[in-house]
Amino acid sequence: MKWLIRVVLALVVLALAFVGIGFLLPSQFHVERSVVINAPAEKVYALIADPREWKRWTVWNQRDPAMKIEYAGPPSGVGAKWSWQSKTEGNGEMEFTEATPPDRLGYRLSFPEFGMQSKGLLRVVPDGAGVRVSWSNEGNMGSNPLNRWFALMMDRLVGPDFEGGLANLKRLAESS
Repeated sequence: MKWLIRVVLALVVLALAFVGIGFLLPSQFHVERSVVINAPAEKVYALIADPREWKRWTVWNQRDPAMKIEYAGPPSGVGAKWSWQSKTEGNGEMEFTEATPPDRLGYRLSFPEFGMQSKGLLRVVPDGAGVRVSWSNEGNMGSNPLNRWFALMMDRLVGPDFEGGLANLKRLAESS
């Protein structure tokens, strides 16, 4: 019986340590990836400024082809938005908040089920014969100590998705 009490006490101490450390972790996260694309800025920008084009290059849509998507607002640029429902990728909303053709597109990303919002930016900068596209996303996970553990891991969780999406964007933009 003593060993059971020790095990339970050890688990309680570990849980308290996990939560306590969570309060000390930063609540902010930042994810960023980039790729060089051998295509004109205008061609690349057209693929990122239209929400309907995102399903052609982001990995999320490829992982769930049955994702239900609804579009609203203008077809591209500021105010263009879409929402999605997915059993594997979650439910969310994105709206373009800044558009400076052909080099800058800002957005707000929201996952209402988790009470999470972030903002992102795609930058298209001349690089040799092509452009460098940088994709960043940042947000605040708030004061919940469990969510702060996710902030700590956000780069490892979302970074590979950005890399895959940018690789797809590169293939699409460089094709004829």
